[in-house]
Amino acid sequence: QVQLVESGGGLVQAGDSLRLSCAASGRTFSSYTMSWFRQAPVKEREFVVALSWTGHTTYYADFVKGRFTISRDNAKNTVYLQMNSLKPEDTAVYYCAADLGGSVYTKGDDYDYWGQGTQVTVSS
Repeated sequence: QVQLVESGGGLVQAGDSLRLSCAASGRTFSSYTMSWFRQAPVKEREFVVALSWTGHTTYYADFVKGRFTISRDNAKNTVYLQMNSLKPEDTAVYYCAADLGGSVYTKGDDYDYWGQGTQVTVSS
């Protein structure tokens, strides 16, 4: 079992940056592939990025390549999402998700654990 708690969301202007954090409970955080998804109002949840448990493999959705960066600090049981050059269309609730020893899946159904989400709002 792992519990995930996101933080770092907020209201920013277009072009600004934010860093989201996802703190995980449990002793085996380093064994989990971590990912970020987002869901905008009246839209389906969409994959943003995933980072393998080894830390060697990442996979980004095309719409965030070059702007967002995922990283993890296993000593702090935390995964981060650095978001730069934010756009109004990035407005959404951002969720982190975890899968034990998994690959960098892009489908939400492949992840076993989810956080409660953090709101990111980007004004134009």
